Amino acid sequence: MRRRNTMTRLLAIAAFGLPFALPGAAAVAAPAAPARQLSEVIPAPVETRPDARDTFTLRPQTVIRTSPGSVAALQVGRQFAEILRPATGYQLPVLPVRSTPLPEIALVLGGADGRVGREGYQLDVTRRGVTIRANTAAGLFAGTQTLRQLLPALIEAPDRQRVTWTVPGGRIVDHPRFAYRGAMLDLARHFHAVDEITAYVDLLSQYKINYLHLHLTDDQGWRIQIDSWPRLAPVGGGPGTGVDGVGPGYLTKADYKAVVAYAAARHITVVPEIDMPGHTNAAQSTYPELNCDGIAPPPRTDIEVGYSSLCIDDELTYRFVEDVIREIAEITPGPFLHIGGDEAHATTDDEYRTFMQRVLPMVAKYGKRVSGWNEILQVDPPTDVVAQFWGTGTTNADLAEAAARGNKVIMSPASKSYLDMKYDANTRLGLRWAGYIEVSDAYGWDPARRVTGVGEDAVLGVEAPLWSETLRSLDDIEYMAFPRLPAIAELGWSTAASHDWESFRARLGQQAPRWRLQEVDFYPSPQVPWS
Repeated sequence: MRRRNTMTRLLAIAAFGLPFALPGAAAVAAPAAPARQLSEVIPAPVETRPDARDTFTLRPQTVIRTSPGSVAALQVGRQFAEILRPATGYQLPVLPVRSTPLPEIALVLGGADGRVGREGYQLDVTRRGVTIRANTAAGLFAGTQTLRQLLPALIEAPDRQRVTWTVPGGRIVDHPRFAYRGAMLDLARHFHAVDEITAYVDLLSQYKINYLHLHLTDDQGWRIQIDSWPRLAPVGGGPGTGVDGVGPGYLTKADYKAVVAYAAARHITVVPEIDMPGHTNAAQSTYPELNCDGIAPPPRTDIEVGYSSLCIDDELTYRFVEDVIREIAEITPGPFLHIGGDEAHATTDDEYRTFMQRVLPMVAKYGKRVSGWNEILQVDPPTDVVAQFWGTGTTNADLAEAAARGNKVIMSPASKSYLDMKYDANTRLGLRWAGYIEVSDAYGWDPARRVTGVGEDAVLGVEAPLWSETLRSLDDIEYMAFPRLPAIAELGWSTAASHDWESFRARLGQQAPRWRLQEVDFYPSPQVPWS
């Protein structure tokens, strides 16, 4: 994640009355950090059993021990050590061994509570050490992010702090409610570079988000290199593209692979989206032959929707689509390929059905599972197709029928989870067509009860989309995502029974010192009692 200059960092620390250490100087002594509770983390754990008799203190001689023979566990240990070293100043060696005589943070594969599944973990804290047990490296990683929040907020400081690094004693048993917990970032309306995307990944990973959906193409820009159509990205994503013509840029295949690898190292899977048959003006203005009349429309830099469509009856369309799907599938190790399908108002119903009947098998041909916006359900797709619901209402016949057939649903209701909506009338960024979304709105719904006829078994998970019509920088991304993203993350991970606004707003308020130390430009919602 990017860091600003030293004075900015010190002011961020001082703003919360926290001590700081000048670079190259001895760290200033700190008052004792307030005692934390096992339950004071986001997302809320499934089960906590505090033990006030036990508190672990991180010390200079502490080591991080990982399961011997596991490269994946070793990687999690090394990542966690990198997080802890700047603020503690400790070496924290990472040792792939079975035991040590030293105080330790142990990351162990196997032996966890039977409920933890593939992504859950068991965290035990005693005076002698901390042990995180899980069945997979993803579970170990999730456990380290919980442990990170149980340490004093100054653990996020970029420089050494003189503070007692204590962790409250007891046990946490934790596992996710839903398998899919996603965030979407729109690169098409305004391009966001690799360093901005990876900075966002760092933040997502702290709240157990496990999917990053990248919206790569739209009317205003084409943001991914396609070798078989070489002008798509340099022209369709070149100078003058983006809303108001100020969002040019694109990912080379090397860039995309770097993002995928960076996310995977943090147990986040990238879902690429190529929106079609509508939202295609950037491609059609670059390649005239993709238009039925062979004439390229002018590039678009406004925010209107629904006017573009590929030429449904032209075989060249399907050659183009298959080329794109093949090349994207080749560089995407994750299971999903999102084909959009929304707001195709310039495509007739018959044309839409014809198009999808041709394209859905192409995605399967290249080894990927189709996901698409909920309009895709109009064609009664196979049951392995995942529909992403973005409507603002609580009824949708197509969605309910698909759920009854066996299709899975990702819940992204625009009036609850769209992070590009304004918080209120005075918000400096964002849109408002789906309404204002304050933190309580983002938190105040149940994914398994939002749409009639779409219950728990049909919901694959939740996703928080962030469209970039008004975004220009990483600060803009952070301002719109935080503090609402942690609300969506908790809906995706925590049990329905744990859903409690008063508890959440209190825990959310405690995140502020961490965000300031990480230089996150968050919105200070008046609904939250910020620390």
